[in-house]
Amino acid sequence: MTLPDVHEPTLPTARKSEFSIAEIGALAHLYRGEVYRSTVWRTRLDSSTNWAVVTTGIALSATYSSAQASPLPMVLVGLLVSVFLLFEARRYRYFNVWRARARLLETDFYAPMIRGEGVRRDPSWTELLAKDYVDPRYHISFARAVGRRLRRTYAWIFVIQAISYYGKLAIHPAPLTSFTDVLQRAAIGPIPGSLVIAAGVLFHGGWAVFAIVTLRMEIVSRRERGSLIAMG
Repeated sequence: MTLPDVHEPTLPTARKSEFSIAEIGALAHLYRGEVYRSTVWRTRLDSSTNWAVVTTGIALSATYSSAQASPLPMVLVGLLVSVFLLFEARRYRYFNVWRARARLLETDFYAPMIRGEGVRRDPSWTELLAKDYVDPRYHISFARAVGRRLRRTYAWIFVIQAISYYGKLAIHPAPLTSFTDVLQRAAIGPIPGSLVIAAGVLFHGGWAVFAIVTLRMEIVSRRERGSLIAMG
């Protein structure tokens, strides 16, 4: 009678605590790739911002070309810049993926090496980075992306548009003498000036409220992430 072979249980292999030379080299090439991709998407962000600035400049030129010129271009360019903002927020979500990975390597891989602490395989960041490669996804919502681009860039463009629009109403075709003049000059065809001004206040006020709300979302998200700032 033959006895079945008895196999000794295989013990799980312990994870290495440090990276090998080959692994360090691979991570260096990985970092270069992530920096390159973040640079490419950063350029795409700049292109949409440039278009927003250029169209605003064209609208300013048309609006202030003469005392009889209509302020309507400043109204329309506000809507166009809003579209550019939405486009840029979508691009920012992609850019943020590559930026977050590169930043995580900088803070948790290269920084300890430069401080002389060595390169250790710390699960707190290696697992986070590995999961991001295995299951890639956006790190921020579309609303938060819009809020970031709005607070950092587009808020200034909207402020310039608002000041330019109301400045046009104040000086052309002649300096204001009463508030009634503002309503008359703001009228667009059959649309009364009071409605146009109210729509402008709601438009810019809505973006201001949106910027504040998304800023609160950012603060809450940072508190939840703790020290993992790079991945958000």
